[in-house]
Amino acid sequence: MLMYAPDETTVDSPTDAQVATAVTALRMLADPTRLRLLWVLRDGEQDVSTLTAAVGAARPAVSQHLAKLLLAGLVHTRRDGRRVLYRAAGGHVRRLVTEVFHAADHHLTGAPEHD
Repeated sequence: MLMYAPDETTVDSPTDAQVATAVTALRMLADPTRLRLLWVLRDGEQDVSTLTAAVGAARPAVSQHLAKLLLAGLVHTRRDGRRVLYRAAGGHVRRLVTEVFHAADHHLTGAPEHD
């Protein structure tokens, strides 16, 4: 039985659609630039210029990565005048990104795992 958080419903066995969607999300997280973008976006909205500076990548590359994250449903956008602001697509995405970095930190430091 899979459980994400105590307040979430449980899934006895994931459907093919759920597995496909999860695989797509994990593929998007497998790219260092996209993972860094989501790390920045977990704290709130940012525009492309700010994200470019934060992840140290070229603006065209950041725009392409954001387009992929948008298509995968991992980010949402909002217009503010001429600017487009990006944000992580909800608490599940924010927690997933946070947890993957916590897991990496435990692996690198040898810190004990949590139950």
